Amino acid sequence: MKLALSWLTVLPLRVDDVDRKAAGRAISWTPAVGLVLGAFVVGVLKLLAVSDVPALVAGFLAVGTVALSTRGMHLDGLADVADGLGCYGPPERALKVMKDGGAGPFGVVSLIVVLGAQAAALPHAHWGVVLLAFATSRAAFGVCCLRGVPAARPEGLGALVSGTQHPGIVIGTWVVLAGAAIPLGWRAVLAVVVAFALVWGLVRHTGKRFGGITGDVLGAAAEIALLAVLVIA
Repeated sequence: MKLALSWLTVLPLRVDDVDRKAAGRAISWTPAVGLVLGAFVVGVLKLLAVSDVPALVAGFLAVGTVALSTRGMHLDGLADVADGLGCYGPPERALKVMKDGGAGPFGVVSLIVVLGAQAAALPHAHWGVVLLAFATSRAAFGVCCLRGVPAARPEGLGALVSGTQHPGIVIGTWVVLAGAAIPLGWRAVLAVVVAFALVWGLVRHTGKRFGGITGDVLGAAAEIALLAVLVIA
């Protein structure tokens, strides 16, 4: 849990001697980190609501707060994956584009659409939906790291966590999320199912396009799952 928090938040936590076993355990704890982030966002939204901040402005402020509290890592991953998928050429060319520090047109448009939709949806979402959305988004990491899913590069976060998650644990986590969504209505349950399908589709597609997952793919998967739950539920 400490390693997961150090990876996914700006909390000043340090974990030394991280190997694949520790990394795999950290990935298993990421949905819990999502719950923590979701509770934080609920508090931010409540504070903005009592301050009479317009809903859309509050949504963008909440999205910005999440970006600050997570170092914007997942947003960077979303933009890089969009640029990588949008370029021509072999996997090597796509990976080179993704490693570039800048954001191309595909990345910029993806950020505008995803962040704009999240900002518009957040102020109108039930607090339970916000918690569900953030927990689901971080559960997306487990899908990306299922056994049998290779890494696109021999180094980096993707290589450290790829293939570390047992299918039973991942499926069990998503079943729990779907069960937790039942009190929130059928749309919330549908949102979890759609989020899983989108993440799995992303993993399959990037596997064919890049040769496996990278840390950027994990970030993109989290943002897509978050968006799906917020918009549908």
